[in-house]
Amino acid sequence: MKAGVLLVNLGTPSAPTSAAVKAFLSEFLHDYRVVDLPRSLWCPLLHGIILPFRSPKVAKLYQGIWWPEGSPLMVVSKRQQAGLQQALQDEGIDMPVALGMSYGEPSIESAWQQLKEQGVGKVIVLPLYPQYSVSTTASVFDSWAKLMKKERLVPALRFVHDYHDFSGYISALADSVRSHWEQHGRGDMLLLSYHGIPKRFENEGDPYGQQCHRTSELLAAELGLEPHQWRTTFQSRFGREEWLQPYTDKTMEKLPKEGIKKLDVICPAFSADCLETLEEIAGENKEIFLKAGGEQYHYIPALNDNPAHIRMLMDLVRRELV
Repeated sequence: MKAGVLLVNLGTPSAPTSAAVKAFLSEFLHDYRVVDLPRSLWCPLLHGIILPFRSPKVAKLYQGIWWPEGSPLMVVSKRQQAGLQQALQDEGIDMPVALGMSYGEPSIESAWQQLKEQGVGKVIVLPLYPQYSVSTTASVFDSWAKLMKKERLVPALRFVHDYHDFSGYISALADSVRSHWEQHGRGDMLLLSYHGIPKRFENEGDPYGQQCHRTSELLAAELGLEPHQWRTTFQSRFGREEWLQPYTDKTMEKLPKEGIKKLDVICPAFSADCLETLEEIAGENKEIFLKAGGEQYHYIPALNDNPAHIRMLMDLVRRELV
């Protein structure tokens, strides 16, 4: 049975325009896994207030981080796809790799069609989310299950649930931090900022927060850091309800007062740089930290298509072949 890999990430607007951002946000925020409010309450709020007012603002943010080749997340994701494909070929493994996005293009359905046309009968679905969350990983599973309802012959499936404590992942993160320190020097603290989720999700059984803390602990141990040399925070909260804490932006305001003047920041939950890392962390939160009295601020890029990251993805795939 021929196997194939389906890499999945969140997705991105097709262009840094209000119209493109509105279309993307509409699809994203209609997902019940992302916002689980009753549709009778949520849809009027979404279409009447959020999309009309938020889309132009977000479009301007995308314009500030857009690369000549396109959206950073899309550019990096395609490089990851090509890198993993080449790595498998170099190992003599005949296995096509397709790329799909939960929202926007290329869709998960189009990626599956590519694999299907190549005779794939076993699919390894690899969501590029190291830590499991109902709002990300589970949403990918929902999309796959919905897609399979159309198939007479459902392929065999291996679904990568998470890899938050996978040794190759921790090693790749540690190598990226060490490389940064060699080039730029070492700050007073390494702050690990993860995308947040509503606290309610965790109370209802989502293990995301626990897995984020475990990743941080393993990375700190790999780097030989003492407890006072690192900290875990959560970013990108939306709405008024409580999200996982401590919040990244609020922490940025406090650190200089605690004597942390030189800060290194890494975002282990993001496999590819995107708006949340390049604008929110490397831009907005840097301003907050410096304004609060910080002196040096360095964002350590996501693993992106780093060779160590590609090798780690290949190891994950090979593990699923057993």
